[in-house]
Amino acid sequence: MMHNYFECKIRYEKTMENGLTKKTTEPYLVDAISYSEAETRIISEMEPFISGEFLISDIKRANYSELFPSEEEAADRWFEGKLVFITLDEKSGVEKKTSTKVLIQASDIHDALKKLDEGMKGTLADYQSVLLKETAIMDVYPYKGDTEKSEV
Repeated sequence: MMHNYFECKIRYEKTMENGLTKKTTEPYLVDAISYSEAETRIISEMEPFISGEFLISDIKRANYSELFPSEEEAADRWFEGKLVFITLDEKSGVEKKTSTKVLIQASDIHDALKKLDEGMKGTLADYQSVLLKETAIMDVYPYKGDTEKSEV
């Protein structure tokens, strides 16, 4: 299944630990078919969690080829990994490099690298991990489809 990820930035007044409110902008990742579906989905996902008004300040495509989510409670951050795959052109004998971005949910950068290596174990292509960095993404909302059909 092909995924279309959109990074949606939400601007709202957040209550800080000291009780004061502060305008903040937080990015979320949504798997959607189009910009308008991404906007609709992020609104429905955020409404239960934000009291008061909020604004979608930006929606842009996020080119992640794969996500590695984690069920671990400590894995509360998202890391972006840039991978370079190395393939050999059999006719010319020349190595060809193709890069792709993945998103890994982990507790820290070491955990992200470990989860990336585990997630890529079944891959046949050789790859090099070129870049691993923490993102500001707060949460990811995968595509659910028609899973809400009533059971008889």
